[in-house]
Amino acid sequence: MSAVIRAEGLVKTYGRDLRAIAGVSLSVAPGEFVAVLGPSGAGKTTLFRCLTGLTRPDAGAVLMHGRDLCRLDGRALRTARREIALIFQQFNLIRRLTALQNVLAGRLAVVPTWRVLSRQFPAADRALASRCLERVGMLERAEARADQLSGGQQQRVAIARALAQEAAVILADEPVASLDPDSAATVLQTLRSIAGSGVAVIASLHQVHLAMAYADRIVALRDGRVLQDAPVAEIDARAIEQIYGSRGEAA
Repeated sequence: MSAVIRAEGLVKTYGRDLRAIAGVSLSVAPGEFVAVLGPSGAGKTTLFRCLTGLTRPDAGAVLMHGRDLCRLDGRALRTARREIALIFQQFNLIRRLTALQNVLAGRLAVVPTWRVLSRQFPAADRALASRCLERVGMLERAEARADQLSGGQQQRVAIARALAQEAAVILADEPVASLDPDSAATVLQTLRSIAGSGVAVIASLHQVHLAMAYADRIVALRDGRVLQDAPVAEIDARAIEQIYGSRGEAA
């Protein structure tokens, strides 16, 4: 199956000599769940910023549907970004708005500005937002304010918001880092289910056991380079040792 998003030889250097990523390549197919592993400073955040077009690499390409995001700007880049939904470690919900209103934020790129400012979304968008909440098991909390929800519930609302964007790719940057084990498992199972419906999911994780349990493939970074890119079944204890060395971050 052809890739929905592909990075080719990405290089990004900060200052004179801090090379965050050095020739990173990867591709993700529709319906695939890829976990990006690596110790702190491995280049995961820079890779994600390049994949979304938030950071322009010094060299290389990020291809979606044959277009190189690294060569786009202005309206063309904003249009291309609609295909990529972001999920953050700290949820990034508007705390005083309800779960449903937060999910409707995923429609901001496709509805007129006046509807956004007045919160008068079309019935079709409200129905879509409700379906997205139902899909992540949060429909019964649709009218609850975000600040009344637990961390795990907030992250599921953030996933519903990404679904409402109807993107082809979901990038989840440390989506379970601040969650308890049960909530983390629920969130990753939700992402696993979304990938099963045909969306490409890329999640950066620190917890190796979670990556092994939920991902199809692991891409391991170390010192800005791809050290491993293999199906989960081919990742063993020796491979994990190579990824993390003696830094002890694989727990």
